[in-house]
Amino acid sequence: MKSRFYTLYLASSDARNVRKIRVPYYVFQLVAVLAVVGALTLAAAVTSYSRMLLKVANYNELRSDENRLQRQYVRLQVQAQDARLQLSSIQSLATEVAMTYGVLRWRNTPFRSQGDPAPNPANFETSVKQFHFLMQNASLVSMVDASGLHLLPGPVPANSRLVPSLWPVLGPITSPFGEREDPFSGEPAFHPGVDIGAPEGTPVLATADGVVAFAGWEDGYGRLVVIDDGFGFSTCYAHLSAFSVQPGMHIDRGQVIGYVGDSGRSTGPHLHYEVRINNTPVNPWRYLRSAMPVSAVRQTQGN
Repeated sequence: MKSRFYTLYLASSDARNVRKIRVPYYVFQLVAVLAVVGALTLAAAVTSYSRMLLKVANYNELRSDENRLQRQYVRLQVQAQDARLQLSSIQSLATEVAMTYGVLRWRNTPFRSQGDPAPNPANFETSVKQFHFLMQNASLVSMVDASGLHLLPGPVPANSRLVPSLWPVLGPITSPFGEREDPFSGEPAFHPGVDIGAPEGTPVLATADGVVAFAGWEDGYGRLVVIDDGFGFSTCYAHLSAFSVQPGMHIDRGQVIGYVGDSGRSTGPHLHYEVRINNTPVNPWRYLRSAMPVSAVRQTQGN
C-alpha cells in the first residue's frame, strides 16, 4: 500500500524561495496522540494538585482546631485546680470558724489538753451562721488579718515557734492571696500565697521551726523551699535565687533558708510565700505578725 504524505510549503515573505516538505501521515497521527495524552496528563496533574491543596487546607484547619482545644483544655485544668484550691481554702476557713466557736477542737496537741471543758452547745447556731457567711463571702473573709479569725483555738502565745509568725522578708505586698489577674495570661487565677517585693539577694527567713521537706526546682515556683512546721502547717518560699538548706535539715524560726530571686514563673525579684494547713493554702496575711531584728538573723551554710 502506498504511503500517504502531507506536503507543506514554506515560502519567504517575498515569495522568491519556496520550500516543500513532505510529512508522512502517521507523524500527524502521532502528534495528535501525544497532544491528547499531554492534555490528559496535565488535567490529571491539575486535579491532583487541587486535591492536595484542599487536603493541606483541611489539615491546617484541623491542626488549628487541635491547638485551640489543647489551649482550652489547659485553661480548664488550671481553672479546675484553682477551684479545688479555693474550695479547700473555704473548707479550712470553715474549720477555723468551727474551732473558734468551740464546735471543733484540736485533740492531743500542746494547744488544748484533754481536760478542757466540752464546747458550749449554745454556740452551734452561731457557728452555722458563720459557715454560711464564709460560703457567701469567701473572697472577703480570706482577706481578714490577725485581728479577725484565728487558726488555732485557745490562747496561743504570740511568740509560739510552732506557728508561722514572722515576715520572711520585709517589703510591700505586691500581689495578695486569692483571686487575681494572672500577670502572664491576663486570665483570672487563684493565687495561693502572697508576693513580697524585695531586692534580689535579700536573705529569706524561716517563719517557724520545722524540717525542710523540699529544696529544689519546681515548675512555676522556680527554686523552692518547703518547710514542714508540724501540726499540719507547712510554709513555702518560692522564686529564690539560691537556697542554703537541704531536705531533712531542722530549721529554727528566723534562720536564713535562701535568698530572694526571680527564678521560675516570675516577673521580677520577689518572694512568693505560702502558708498551708494539711496542704491547703490559707491567707498568709494572718501570720505576718512581726519582723526579726537584723542582729538576730541566723545565717546557714549550705547550697
